[in-house]
Amino acid sequence: MMRVLYVIDSLALGGAERSLADMAPGLVAGGVDLHVLSLGTSLHLAADLERAGATVHRRRTAPGRLGSVRAVVATAREVRPDLIHTTLFEADIAGRIGALLHRVPVSTSIVSDSYGPQHYSEANTLKLHAARTLDAVTALASTRFHAISSAIALSVPPRLGISPDLVHVIPRGRDPEKYPFQRREQREAIRGELAIDPRSPVVLAVGRVEPAKGLQHLVAAVPAVLARHPNTVTLIAGPPGRATPDLQRQARSLGADVRFLGYRADVNALLAAADVFCFPSEREGFGGALIEALAVGCPIVASDIPTSKEILGEGNACAGVLTPTRDATKLGRALIQVLDDGEAAAARAHCGRARFDSLYTIDAVVDQMITFFNASVRGKS
Repeated sequence: MMRVLYVIDSLALGGAERSLADMAPGLVAGGVDLHVLSLGTSLHLAADLERAGATVHRRRTAPGRLGSVRAVVATAREVRPDLIHTTLFEADIAGRIGALLHRVPVSTSIVSDSYGPQHYSEANTLKLHAARTLDAVTALASTRFHAISSAIALSVPPRLGISPDLVHVIPRGRDPEKYPFQRREQREAIRGELAIDPRSPVVLAVGRVEPAKGLQHLVAAVPAVLARHPNTVTLIAGPPGRATPDLQRQARSLGADVRFLGYRADVNALLAAADVFCFPSEREGFGGALIEALAVGCPIVASDIPTSKEILGEGNACAGVLTPTRDATKLGRALIQVLDDGEAAAARAHCGRARFDSLYTIDAVVDQMITFFNASVRGKS
């Protein structure tokens, strides 16, 4: 049995954290003695991990980066892992340094499109340069790297001086049984709960309300959609973020039925209730909600960022409708196109489910991660 100490920034309700919780049952069943160290205080997903058979370790050191390194070293001494694996920035830094001090192999997941031009436009340049340098220097300790998309594998490693030979692409996955295809009873139940008329078109977006998610472009497109489909309801499901106040003001100014649902654990049911899933992100590491929409068979309109193209396919093979990033006018037209042409939308939905079954089931992803962990322990690329 291989023992892995998985170090992560927190166990909050984010994409990377949720992906770990989704993989945990399969990893444990596949022979991984999984230990998880959360460096943060948010432990929302700890119970899920423990039910899956993982051991969750709470940090018992002082706050700050030095305290994080001490937490990794202390936990590694207790656990005696064959491999330390890290995910998210603070965990990457502390985990790599801790692995060096404990003399154990370390691997890293690259889950965000970090250090790109847009990132620099939104952040303090000096601080971002410092973070990038620290990331690059500590990355020298990693045996190999897991990128959650080909787009991330192409963009981020060169910014950190990482050899492409050390980077292996393994996407995120979902359990097909939790995301059944177009289940009508789910659609009826969630529309009843939300008091939505069965005949009203529903546009759904899912994700933390942050500027990079592009939800402002969706709200800007709402008037055009309403002009064609006056009873449309727009649902935004996701934890509040920096963009929440501005987005709520923008929505109120329209006088439209735009609802902020906050975090929802039943995204599968929301997707079943929606007529179109809108994914207007300006940048993404992967886009887990996209594969959920593929699985459920909810028609998709997405911005044409690299990760969307990778997940949905391009041209005639595309399982959704792609629109230019940050273009609310064309986004509105695409939403209307999907709502107008149910037959074409249904065809894309069936194509999407086939794509999900081929590429994004959790079992396939877990098998690849176990192979990745084994190779990381051996130090092979």
